[in-house]
Amino acid sequence: MSKDAIKASAADVAVENTALDAIQLLEADHRVARQLFDAFEKAADSDLEAKGTLARRACEVLTVHAMIEEKILYPAAHKALDKDDEIDVDEAYVEHFLAKTLIEKFDSLKPGDHGFDATFKVLSEMVRHHIDEEESTLFPELRESSVNLVRLGEEMVAEKDRLMKKLDAAGSKLVGDNSLTFQR
Repeated sequence: MSKDAIKASAADVAVENTALDAIQLLEADHRVARQLFDAFEKAADSDLEAKGTLARRACEVLTVHAMIEEKILYPAAHKALDKDDEIDVDEAYVEHFLAKTLIEKFDSLKPGDHGFDATFKVLSEMVRHHIDEEESTLFPELRESSVNLVRLGEEMVAEKDRLMKKLDAAGSKLVGDNSLTFQR
């Protein structure tokens, strides 16, 4: 085996050993969202630039996160989970719809506008609730199921990278839709 082949093989093993499964990837996104919510809460009322930047970034992170969950994780969860547990996935779709509805409000609300802080607070409270439910109920159900979480994680990383590139190309504007769809 040539040196280049050995290096390539070692690189493949390293990537394989560090690959995140779907749940680890989503939990990392959850931590980012919580950090953004916390930073917004700590921002001075008069620091409209910080509040606007934090809200915009949180909306971007949440939008991409919701899109990869709805496109990849939730359909796989519907297939893998028992009928009794599918309600958790359906609730997650509804919570995403509500979050996207609030995110859409930031197209017209600007920092300092009446309702900006209140809308972001409600969004953050709702998303924190959603995160808690996913991490305490849905994710453990998926861990116990037959779903291949590493394969899903790989798909989700690729889709997230594609969406983030699209987001960057658009000048960091929101990418997504605001529909309520249940994919199976």
